[in-house]
Amino acid sequence: MQKTLKKHGTWIGKWTFVLAATGSAVGLGNIWGFPYKAGTEGGAAFVLIYLLCIVAIGVPIMISEILIGRRSGNSPINAMKKSAIDSGASSLWQLVGWTGIIAGVLILSFYSVIAGICLNYIFIAASPNELITSSEQFGQVISSPTNLLIWHTVFMFLTLLIVSAGVEDGIGRMVKILMPLLGFLLLFMVIYGAINGAFLEALSFLFAPDFSNVGTDTFLSAMGQAFFSMSLGMGSIMAYGAYMPKEQEIVSTSFSVGSLDTLVAILAGLAIFPIIFAFNLEPGSGPGLVFVSLLSAFNQMEFGQLIGPIFFILLSIAALSSSISILEPGVAYLAEEEFLTRKQSAIVISILCWVIGIGTATGFNIFSVVDSSGESINPFLNTMELISVQILQPLGGMLIAIFIGWFMNESLIKNEIPQINPFLYSLWRFFIKYVAPLSVAFIFISQII
Repeated sequence: MQKTLKKHGTWIGKWTFVLAATGSAVGLGNIWGFPYKAGTEGGAAFVLIYLLCIVAIGVPIMISEILIGRRSGNSPINAMKKSAIDSGASSLWQLVGWTGIIAGVLILSFYSVIAGICLNYIFIAASPNELITSSEQFGQVISSPTNLLIWHTVFMFLTLLIVSAGVEDGIGRMVKILMPLLGFLLLFMVIYGAINGAFLEALSFLFAPDFSNVGTDTFLSAMGQAFFSMSLGMGSIMAYGAYMPKEQEIVSTSFSVGSLDTLVAILAGLAIFPIIFAFNLEPGSGPGLVFVSLLSAFNQMEFGQLIGPIFFILLSIAALSSSISILEPGVAYLAEEEFLTRKQSAIVISILCWVIGIGTATGFNIFSVVDSSGESINPFLNTMELISVQILQPLGGMLIAIFIGWFMNESLIKNEIPQINPFLYSLWRFFIKYVAPLSVAFIFISQII
């Protein structure tokens, strides 16, 4: 006999789930990752492939995660276990929930350090040092383990505060503030870029595709970006789905989240590239695009001491809206099993993430390694990212698609999405059975060979 698990509450209002799931999806991956990948992978051709991947892979897996979570009303581990047992499949499918939570802990450990740098840059952009270049400034920021650990601590504490307050009072209340604020700041940056930047050049770069330089790497990068930007395969969306009211439509809600997530990524490009082109900076400068290239532009532009901090506040809000969703699955599991209270669960997992994050913070300085090309690399960060983002996340997403496509009882699925159009249902089943798992397997295998 299965024990009755503790319930967590539900989202209040239809749009709370949309804002929460969009907040989970919208993070550094959209506002930091998307523009620099678009810059390095050929602009509009990358954007077009990215959009196709959102529709073919992202949304089908998101529907699946929400469906499994909403049906059980439990954390990803117990949601997978319950769905498997009710479908006559092995309870070992709960391991998919475990891989998601482990991936989340590892991701949050280094995500918090990077997000801490974003917080630090709010103040750096407000009072620029004219005696050093933006590249030297970035070097100073990451060369101090104490500085990185202080901001890492601040960011983890903010995440802990929100998650420990619960579904309605913590996460639900904060996303209603954070997401509209993020949208407002992003639109402000786009309007500023349209008026003061090289906006037409940015439009051409993002929306006039040139497929001459598109290769396998472009497809892999676009698929990876679509998959990871939507927070799939690590339990966040499944955990949020558990709090979705039964009367809310899963399919239309998933399309809303996918659309908003994509819109934010495109708007981030329209906010960043007009500034990059106006100051003749290199769009393909990689991960340093935000911290080095943009800071250089802010230091040169009129009102840069106002626009710069606004941009880094935007980046920090996006990071916080994602971090609370990464912490939630593990906290939900410990709380519903009643090992600990919700607050105690949040504290324990936050401390674990903070301790692992010390490796990333010191990997930028004390334990950094110089590679064969003379570049300084962070071996700990690279290892954490390899295990979590490049192995566990795609593995989790692929297994969710395989489970719902091939193992979950179809009558259980139809009970959760009774309003769906038969043609749309058949299309989704095709994508979830064949296209999504094979595509994710392709990303997964390419990352490890």
